[in-house]
Amino acid sequence: MAESITMPQLGESVTEGTIIRWLVQIGDKVKQYDPLCEVTTDKVTVEVPSVTSGVITEIVVSEGDTVQVGAVICRIETAEFSPAVWKLIQEHGLDSSQLKGTGRFGRITRNDVMEFLEKRGALVEDMGSPSEQGELEEKVPVTAVRKAIARRMSQSKQEIPHAWTMIECDVTSLVQFRNEIKEQFQRTEGVALTYFPFFMKAVTEALKEFPILNSQWAGEHIILKKEINLSFAVAADRALYTPVIRNADRMDIAGLARTVHQLARKARAGSLTIEDVSGGTFTVNNTGSFGSVLSAPIINYPQAAMLTFEAIVKRPALVDGMLVEIDKVNMCLSMDHRVLDGWVCGQFLQRIRNRLESFGTGTDLYSYSV
Repeated sequence: MAESITMPQLGESVTEGTIIRWLVQIGDKVKQYDPLCEVTTDKVTVEVPSVTSGVITEIVVSEGDTVQVGAVICRIETAEFSPAVWKLIQEHGLDSSQLKGTGRFGRITRNDVMEFLEKRGALVEDMGSPSEQGELEEKVPVTAVRKAIARRMSQSKQEIPHAWTMIECDVTSLVQFRNEIKEQFQRTEGVALTYFPFFMKAVTEALKEFPILNSQWAGEHIILKKEINLSFAVAADRALYTPVIRNADRMDIAGLARTVHQLARKARAGSLTIEDVSGGTFTVNNTGSFGSVLSAPIINYPQAAMLTFEAIVKRPALVDGMLVEIDKVNMCLSMDHRVLDGWVCGQFLQRIRNRLESFGTGTDLYSYSV
Protein backbone atom coordinates (compact mmCIF):
# COMPACT_ATOMS: atom_id res chain seq x y z
CA MET A 1 0.00 0.00 0.00
CA ALA A 2 1.12 3.55 -0.66
CA GLU A 3 2.18 5.75 2.26
CA SER A 4 2.13 9.53 1.84
CA ILE A 5 5.04 11.42 3.43
CA THR A 6 4.13 14.98 4.43
CA MET A 7 6.08 18.11 5.30
CA PRO A 8 6.69 17.78 9.07
CA GLN A 9 6.24 20.43 11.73
CA LEU A 10 9.75 21.86 12.19
CA GLY A 11 9.02 24.19 15.09
CA GLU A 12 6.19 25.76 17.02
CA SER A 13 5.85 28.82 14.77
CA VAL A 14 6.96 27.20 11.50
CA THR A 15 4.19 26.87 8.89
CA GLU A 16 6.17 25.94 5.77
CA GLY A 17 9.43 24.46 4.59
CA THR A 18 11.58 24.44 1.45
CA ILE A 19 13.00 21.27 -0.07
CA ILE A 20 16.73 21.92 -0.49
CA ARG A 21 17.76 18.54 -1.81
CA TRP A 22 16.28 15.09 -2.33
CA LEU A 23 18.43 12.27 -0.97
CA VAL A 24 16.41 9.56 -2.76
CA GLN A 25 15.06 8.91 -6.24
CA ILE A 26 12.01 7.10 -7.56
CA GLY A 27 12.62 3.38 -7.28
CA ASP A 28 14.99 3.64 -4.28
CA LYS A 29 14.40 1.30 -1.37
CA VAL A 30 14.35 3.00 2.03
CA LYS A 31 14.13 1.83 5.60
CA GLN A 32 12.26 3.50 8.41
CA TYR A 33 14.21 6.57 9.65
CA ASP A 34 16.36 6.76 6.48
CA PRO A 35 16.67 10.44 5.45
CA LEU A 36 14.54 11.35 2.44
CA CYS A 37 15.35 15.00 1.83
CA GLU A 38 16.82 18.17 3.31
CA VAL A 39 14.32 20.83 4.34
CA THR A 40 15.07 24.39 5.41
CA THR A 41 12.99 26.96 7.24
CA ASP A 42 13.77 30.35 8.71
CA LYS A 43 14.84 28.51 11.87
CA VAL A 44 16.56 25.22 11.02
CA THR A 45 17.82 22.99 8.26
CA VAL A 46 17.03 19.33 8.89
CA GLU A 47 16.72 15.99 7.16
CA VAL A 48 13.23 14.50 6.92
CA PRO A 49 13.27 10.80 7.80
CA SER A 50 11.04 8.14 6.34
CA VAL A 51 8.24 7.01 8.62
CA THR A 52 8.15 3.58 7.03
CA SER A 53 10.13 1.12 4.94
CA GLY A 54 9.42 0.62 1.27
CA VAL A 55 10.09 1.90 -2.24
CA ILE A 56 9.88 5.53 -3.40
CA THR A 57 7.13 5.63 -6.02
CA GLU A 58 6.50 9.37 -6.41
CA ILE A 59 8.29 12.61 -5.57
CA VAL A 60 5.63 15.30 -5.39
CA VAL A 61 7.68 18.39 -4.49
CA SER A 62 10.71 19.52 -6.50
CA GLU A 63 13.95 20.85 -5.07
CA GLY A 64 13.60 24.55 -4.30
CA ASP A 65 9.83 24.40 -3.81
CA THR A 66 8.25 25.69 -0.60
CA VAL A 67 5.16 23.93 0.76
CA GLN A 68 2.95 24.16 3.81
CA VAL A 69 3.35 21.88 6.82
CA GLY A 70 1.23 18.79 6.24
CA ALA A 71 1.50 18.87 2.44
CA VAL A 72 2.45 15.60 0.70
CA ILE A 73 6.06 15.67 -0.49
CA CYS A 74 6.47 12.05 -1.69
CA ARG A 75 4.88 8.62 -1.62
CA ILE A 76 6.28 5.26 -0.60
CA GLU A 77 4.97 1.82 -1.45
CA THR A 78 5.36 0.07 1.88
CA ALA A 79 7.57 -2.97 1.89
CA GLU A 80 5.05 -5.36 3.46
CA PHE A 81 5.79 -9.01 2.60
CA SER A 82 3.17 -11.67 2.83
CA PRO A 83 3.25 -13.57 6.20
CA ALA A 84 4.65 -16.63 4.47
CA VAL A 85 7.50 -14.69 2.83
CA TRP A 86 8.29 -12.85 6.06
CA LYS A 87 8.37 -16.14 7.97
CA LEU A 88 10.72 -17.61 5.39
CA ILE A 89 13.07 -14.64 5.71
CA GLN A 90 13.11 -14.95 9.50
CA GLU A 91 13.63 -18.72 9.48
CA HIS A 92 16.81 -18.36 7.45
CA GLY A 93 18.07 -15.32 9.36
CA LEU A 94 18.18 -13.12 6.27
CA ASP A 95 18.44 -9.36 6.04
CA SER A 96 15.63 -8.19 3.76
CA SER A 97 17.83 -5.34 2.49
CA GLN A 98 20.06 -7.98 0.83
CA LEU A 99 17.17 -9.32 -1.22
CA LYS A 100 16.23 -7.93 -4.59
CA GLY A 101 12.46 -7.87 -4.96
CA THR A 102 10.97 -8.68 -8.35
CA GLY A 103 7.37 -8.08 -7.30
CA ARG A 104 5.35 -4.92 -7.83
CA PHE A 105 7.26 -1.83 -6.65
CA GLY A 106 10.16 -4.01 -5.65
CA ARG A 107 8.29 -6.27 -3.24
CA ILE A 108 10.08 -9.45 -2.26
CA THR A 109 8.39 -12.66 -3.34
CA ARG A 110 8.86 -16.26 -2.22
CA ASN A 111 10.77 -16.95 -5.44
CA ASP A 112 13.14 -14.07 -4.65
CA VAL A 113 13.93 -15.61 -1.27
CA MET A 114 14.39 -19.11 -2.63
CA GLU A 115 16.63 -17.90 -5.46
CA PHE A 116 18.78 -16.00 -2.96
CA LEU A 117 19.09 -19.08 -0.75
CA GLU A 118 20.06 -21.25 -3.72
CA LYS A 119 22.74 -18.81 -4.84
CA ARG A 120 24.06 -18.50 -1.30
CA GLY A 121 24.21 -22.27 -0.98
CA ALA A 122 26.14 -22.59 -4.23
CA LEU A 123 28.51 -19.86 -3.08
CA VAL A 124 29.22 -21.66 0.20
CA GLU A 125 29.96 -24.92 -1.62
CA ASP A 126 32.37 -23.22 -4.00
CA MET A 127 34.18 -21.23 -1.35
CA GLY A 128 37.74 -22.22 -0.59
CA SER A 129 40.39 -20.44 1.40
CA PRO A 130 40.88 -16.69 0.86
CA SER A 131 44.01 -17.40 -1.14
CA GLU A 132 42.12 -19.83 -3.38
CA GLN A 133 39.34 -17.33 -3.97
CA GLY A 134 41.65 -14.46 -4.76
CA GLU A 135 39.21 -12.12 -2.94
CA LEU A 136 41.37 -9.22 -1.78
CA GLU A 137 38.67 -6.60 -1.40
CA GLU A 138 34.99 -6.21 -0.75
CA LYS A 139 32.51 -3.57 -1.83
CA VAL A 140 30.39 -2.29 1.06
CA PRO A 141 27.18 -0.50 0.04
CA VAL A 142 26.94 3.11 1.22
CA THR A 143 23.80 3.63 3.29
CA ALA A 144 21.63 6.71 3.03
CA VAL A 145 22.73 7.79 6.50
CA ARG A 146 26.41 7.44 5.57
CA LYS A 147 25.80 9.43 2.38
CA ALA A 148 24.16 12.18 4.43
CA ILE A 149 27.10 12.22 6.85
CA ALA A 150 29.57 12.37 3.97
CA ARG A 151 27.72 15.26 2.38
CA ARG A 152 27.54 17.21 5.64
CA MET A 153 31.21 16.68 6.44
CA SER A 154 32.27 17.70 2.94
CA GLN A 155 30.10 20.83 3.13
CA SER A 156 31.63 21.78 6.48
CA LYS A 157 35.24 21.36 5.31
CA GLN A 158 34.64 23.09 1.97
CA GLU A 159 32.74 26.11 3.32
CA ILE A 160 34.20 26.64 6.78
CA PRO A 161 37.86 27.69 7.20
CA HIS A 162 38.77 25.48 10.14
CA ALA A 163 41.32 26.48 12.78
CA TRP A 164 42.26 24.29 15.74
CA THR A 165 43.54 24.69 19.29
CA MET A 166 43.95 22.52 22.38
CA ILE A 167 44.26 23.05 26.13
CA GLU A 168 45.10 20.64 28.94
CA CYS A 169 43.11 20.42 32.17
CA ASP A 170 43.79 18.89 35.62
CA VAL A 171 40.66 16.94 36.62
CA THR A 172 42.10 15.04 39.57
CA SER A 173 39.50 16.39 42.02
CA LEU A 174 36.67 15.66 39.57
CA VAL A 175 37.84 12.07 39.10
CA GLN A 176 38.00 11.50 42.86
CA PHE A 177 34.57 13.08 43.40
CA ARG A 178 32.92 11.10 40.64
CA ASN A 179 34.40 7.84 41.99
CA GLU A 180 32.96 8.68 45.41
CA ILE A 181 29.38 9.26 44.24
CA LYS A 182 28.87 7.24 41.04
CA GLU A 183 27.35 4.16 42.72
CA GLN A 184 24.91 6.21 44.80
CA PHE A 185 23.95 8.23 41.71
CA GLN A 186 23.30 5.02 39.76
CA ARG A 187 21.00 3.75 42.51
CA THR A 188 19.18 7.07 42.84
CA GLU A 189 18.85 8.09 39.18
CA GLY A 190 19.00 4.76 37.37
CA VAL A 191 21.67 6.03 34.95
CA ALA A 192 25.46 6.00 35.04
CA LEU A 193 27.26 9.17 36.09
CA THR A 194 29.96 9.76 33.48
CA TYR A 195 32.29 12.74 33.15
CA PHE A 196 30.33 14.05 30.17
CA PRO A 197 27.62 16.00 32.09
CA PHE A 198 30.36 17.75 34.10
CA PHE A 199 32.04 18.71 30.81
CA MET A 200 28.71 19.94 29.42
CA LYS A 201 27.99 22.05 32.49
CA ALA A 202 31.37 23.75 32.23
CA VAL A 203 30.77 24.42 28.53
CA THR A 204 27.33 25.99 29.03
CA GLU A 205 28.69 28.35 31.67
CA ALA A 206 31.55 29.38 29.37
CA LEU A 207 29.15 29.92 26.45
CA LYS A 208 27.13 32.37 28.52
CA GLU A 209 30.29 34.36 29.12
CA PHE A 210 31.52 34.10 25.50
CA PRO A 211 28.31 34.04 23.37
CA ILE A 212 30.26 34.51 20.14
CA LEU A 213 31.09 30.79 20.36
CA ASN A 214 27.33 30.11 20.29
CA SER A 215 26.84 31.55 16.82
CA GLN A 216 27.02 30.91 13.09
CA TRP A 217 28.29 32.67 9.97
CA ALA A 218 25.61 34.13 7.68
CA GLY A 219 27.56 36.01 5.02
CA GLU A 220 26.74 39.65 5.73
CA HIS A 221 26.35 39.11 9.46
CA ILE A 222 26.98 36.71 12.34
CA ILE A 223 23.97 35.17 14.06
CA LEU A 224 24.29 35.01 17.85
CA LYS A 225 22.03 32.34 19.26
CA LYS A 226 20.09 33.30 22.37
CA GLU A 227 19.48 29.70 23.42
CA ILE A 228 22.29 27.31 24.35
CA ASN A 229 21.33 24.03 22.69
CA LEU A 230 24.13 21.49 22.95
CA SER A 231 24.50 18.94 20.18
CA PHE A 232 26.48 15.84 21.09
CA ALA A 233 27.66 12.91 19.03
CA VAL A 234 26.25 9.39 19.42
CA ALA A 235 27.60 6.45 17.42
CA ALA A 236 24.84 4.00 16.48
CA ASP A 237 24.58 1.26 13.87
CA ARG A 238 27.67 2.39 11.92
CA ALA A 239 26.34 5.93 11.77
CA LEU A 240 26.79 9.12 13.77
CA TYR A 241 23.88 11.10 15.14
CA THR A 242 23.88 14.48 16.92
CA PRO A 243 20.87 14.78 19.22
CA VAL A 244 20.33 18.14 20.87
CA ILE A 245 19.89 19.10 24.53
CA ARG A 246 17.76 22.23 24.42
CA ASN A 247 18.46 25.02 26.90
CA ALA A 248 21.27 22.97 28.37
CA ASP A 249 22.40 25.95 30.45
CA ARG A 250 19.19 25.67 32.47
CA MET A 251 19.98 22.12 33.58
CA ASP A 252 21.96 20.87 36.56
CA ILE A 253 24.57 18.14 36.23
CA ALA A 254 22.13 15.39 37.17
CA GLY A 255 19.63 16.63 34.59
CA LEU A 256 22.28 16.66 31.90
CA ALA A 257 23.25 13.08 32.79
CA ARG A 258 19.64 11.89 32.51
CA THR A 259 19.05 13.72 29.22
CA VAL A 260 22.26 12.42 27.62
CA HIS A 261 21.25 8.88 28.58
CA GLN A 262 17.73 9.26 27.19
CA LEU A 263 18.78 10.78 23.86
CA ALA A 264 21.65 8.32 23.37
CA ARG A 265 19.26 5.44 23.95
CA LYS A 266 16.83 6.86 21.38
CA ALA A 267 19.64 7.31 18.86
CA ARG A 268 20.77 3.70 19.19
CA ALA A 269 17.18 2.51 18.94
CA GLY A 270 16.65 4.56 15.77
CA SER A 271 13.78 6.53 17.34
CA LEU A 272 15.11 10.09 17.26
CA THR A 273 12.62 12.67 16.01
CA ILE A 274 13.30 15.83 14.01
CA GLU A 275 12.80 17.78 17.22
CA ASP A 276 15.52 15.67 18.87
CA VAL A 277 18.16 16.58 16.28
CA SER A 278 17.31 20.14 15.25
CA GLY A 279 18.27 23.52 16.61
CA GLY A 280 21.75 22.74 17.95
CA THR A 281 23.95 25.81 18.53
CA PHE A 282 27.22 24.25 19.76
CA THR A 283 28.55 20.68 19.62
CA VAL A 284 30.51 18.73 22.20
CA ASN A 285 31.87 15.22 21.72
CA ASN A 286 33.24 12.78 24.27
CA THR A 287 35.89 11.22 22.03
CA GLY A 288 37.76 10.10 25.14
CA SER A 289 35.15 7.40 25.66
CA PHE A 290 36.95 5.25 23.11
CA GLY A 291 40.48 6.14 24.18
CA SER A 292 41.30 9.13 21.97
CA VAL A 293 43.78 11.61 23.48
CA LEU A 294 43.89 14.10 20.58
CA SER A 295 41.46 14.98 17.79
CA ALA A 296 40.68 17.72 15.28
CA PRO A 297 36.88 17.61 14.89
CA ILE A 298 35.02 18.72 11.78
CA ILE A 299 32.57 21.46 12.77
CA ASN A 300 28.89 20.52 12.85
CA TYR A 301 27.71 22.82 10.03
CA PRO A 302 26.53 25.61 10.28
CA GLN A 303 27.72 26.07 13.87
CA ALA A 304 30.85 28.12 14.59
CA ALA A 305 32.81 25.65 16.71
CA MET A 306 33.03 22.10 18.02
CA LEU A 307 34.74 20.88 21.19
CA THR A 308 35.99 17.38 21.98
CA PHE A 309 36.93 16.01 25.38
CA GLU A 310 39.62 13.37 25.16
CA ALA A 311 40.49 10.44 27.45
CA ILE A 312 41.41 11.20 31.04
CA VAL A 313 44.96 9.92 31.60
CA LYS A 314 47.24 9.78 34.64
CA ARG A 315 50.49 11.75 34.43
CA PRO A 316 53.31 12.62 36.85
CA ALA A 317 53.51 16.23 38.01
CA LEU A 318 55.36 18.34 40.57
CA VAL A 319 53.01 19.70 43.24
CA ASP A 320 54.54 21.73 46.08
CA GLY A 321 57.92 20.27 45.24
CA MET A 322 56.68 16.67 45.35
CA LEU A 323 56.23 14.25 42.43
CA VAL A 324 52.61 13.10 42.39
CA GLU A 325 50.18 11.41 39.97
CA ILE A 326 47.38 13.59 38.60
CA ASP A 327 44.51 13.12 36.12
CA LYS A 328 44.71 15.17 32.91
CA VAL A 329 42.33 15.64 29.99
CA ASN A 330 42.84 17.39 26.65
CA MET A 331 40.14 19.67 25.23
CA CYS A 332 40.35 20.16 21.45
CA LEU A 333 38.45 22.98 19.76
CA SER A 334 37.81 23.44 16.04
CA MET A 335 36.64 26.96 15.16
CA ASP A 336 35.19 28.75 12.16
CA HIS A 337 37.92 31.35 11.54
CA ARG A 338 35.44 33.65 9.81
CA VAL A 339 33.67 34.07 13.15
CA LEU A 340 36.27 33.28 15.80
CA ASP A 341 39.88 34.11 16.54
CA GLY A 342 42.49 32.49 18.74
CA TRP A 343 42.22 34.98 21.60
CA VAL A 344 38.53 34.52 22.34
CA CYS A 345 38.76 30.76 21.88
CA GLY A 346 41.71 30.61 24.25
CA GLN A 347 39.73 32.58 26.86
CA PHE A 348 36.75 30.29 26.32
CA LEU A 349 38.85 27.15 26.89
CA GLN A 350 40.53 28.64 29.96
CA ARG A 351 37.12 29.36 31.48
CA ILE A 352 36.08 25.73 30.90
CA ARG A 353 39.33 24.55 32.44
CA ASN A 354 38.85 26.73 35.52
CA ARG A 355 35.34 25.37 35.98
CA LEU A 356 36.35 21.73 35.59
CA GLU A 357 39.24 22.14 38.00
CA SER A 358 36.81 23.54 40.58
CA PHE A 359 34.59 20.43 40.53
CA GLY A 360 35.18 18.11 43.46
CA THR A 361 33.89 17.04 46.86
CA GLY A 362 30.95 19.23 47.74
CA THR A 363 29.85 19.97 44.17
CA ASP A 364 26.04 19.97 44.08
CA LEU A 365 24.75 17.82 41.20
CA TYR A 366 21.27 19.25 41.59
CA SER A 367 22.08 22.95 41.57
CA TYR A 368 21.26 25.16 38.59
CA SER A 369 24.43 27.14 39.25
CA VAL A 370 27.51 25.22 40.41
